[in-house]
Amino acid sequence: MASDLLNKYGTDVKGLTLVPGGGGCFEVKFNGNLIYSKLDTGEFPTAEQITSAIEA
Repeated sequence: MASDLLNKYGTDVKGLTLVPGGGGCFEVKFNGNLIYSKLDTGEFPTAEQITSAIEA
């Protein structure tokens, strides 16, 4: 997922932080706002879901 985002946005990305977690947690935040939570959906997101949320 991280490499997909970096490939798509290139130098527009100023930072990308990966934080290891447990318990099935996978969350994506953009500019400090939660844009995806696997805990809420029960599913791992696709890169397209994340880019759509970023661009919304």
